[in-house]
Amino acid sequence: MPSELHDLKLKVGTNSSVLIYPTEYFNTTFEISTVLVFSENIPGIVSQLPNLTLVDPISESIFKNTTVEVAAIKGGRVIISATYVEGNQSQLLPDIFMRVTVYKLAILVLLSDIVGWLYFLAWSISFYPQIYQNYKRKSVRGLSLDFVYLNITGFGVYGIFNIGLYWIDSVQREYLELHPFGVIPVQLNDVVFTIHAFLASAFTLYQCHIYDRGSQVVSKPGKTVLFGIFTVLFVILIVASSAGFAWLTFLTLCSYIKLFITLIKYIPQAYLNWSRKSTSGWCIGNVLLDFSGGFFSVVQMFIIAFNYNDWGSIFGDFTKFGLGLFSICFDILFIVQHYVLYRNHAAYEPIEGATNPIVEPNEDIVTSNQQSHYDSSADTPSSPPLDDTLPAYARSDGDE
Repeated sequence: MPSELHDLKLKVGTNSSVLIYPTEYFNTTFEISTVLVFSENIPGIVSQLPNLTLVDPISESIFKNTTVEVAAIKGGRVIISATYVEGNQSQLLPDIFMRVTVYKLAILVLLSDIVGWLYFLAWSISFYPQIYQNYKRKSVRGLSLDFVYLNITGFGVYGIFNIGLYWIDSVQREYLELHPFGVIPVQLNDVVFTIHAFLASAFTLYQCHIYDRGSQVVSKPGKTVLFGIFTVLFVILIVASSAGFAWLTFLTLCSYIKLFITLIKYIPQAYLNWSRKSTSGWCIGNVLLDFSGGFFSVVQMFIIAFNYNDWGSIFGDFTKFGLGLFSICFDILFIVQHYVLYRNHAAYEPIEGATNPIVEPNEDIVTSNQQSHYDSSADTPSSPPLDDTLPAYARSDGDE
């Protein structure tokens, strides 16, 4: 006797009809009075549904198709569940329930969808300015290898979580057993974004191995953190494979690892910029798009919280909001480093044939392929004659 509709969205002050009907599994006698009792996990959001009499032994009537009216009273989210009461016994029916979402303004529903697409596009595109700059410079100097390795690791474990919950039926069954009235928290766009982000991060890592990176290597703290992450992944994989805990638990732990990586992955890049006193090699376009995506993500959360009177989605579960705010703060730091602190500390490349001064180890030095690019773009011979009037260094055309 399942409900025809599980998810229902209503505007405040409106109502909707929901059909409930018996199935072939509905089997009873006329001896005991049987009632279907509806209850809400949060009262006051929708009107109280009347109880349905399934069997009345006095009139010998039996339940048939019926329609119940759900009226929206105020904004919020509520789950209406049903309990089967037969005589003195009762049983919660997991297949008869409704997830009702009540919103205040229809325009805010549309605005939320638009803002959602904006942050999805901003985050999706944000990988490419860095990739293009690496290609243009033929160098990844100034791009922290710690950040690159942490980034691809984070999207890798996040991809495991999303793909597992979206495509593996056994994992979905585990989730619904744990949350009988819940919704699988992963959609197709989450899977597509994660796969795209992983591939873009992998290509950036590939660039780090084919282009000049100078003396840059993964730092000892970075290696320690990466070793710890992969050790934890290996251990929980072995435990899950040996049925030590459910695969859903394994995927949940993967999502926690992703959260941890998100908290720390920007630190190496911020430190590298500070130590070099320059943001050369770290593309500001990537930062601006990431900031835009994070900003729109937070804005959407506030729109949803107001429209559905669901402030608990922000302050009740602070993890998502806190991570978005944390990323925005780092993006602001990068913007300040680029446009304020180190705006006059751009990288320089030596002119071929000139006497090079002493260079600090952290200084961004051009390679031969960058120099040939510089010479060809200027349409000048590759080895200009020495001239005392020429500076020993000329500004790089590849660092913007």
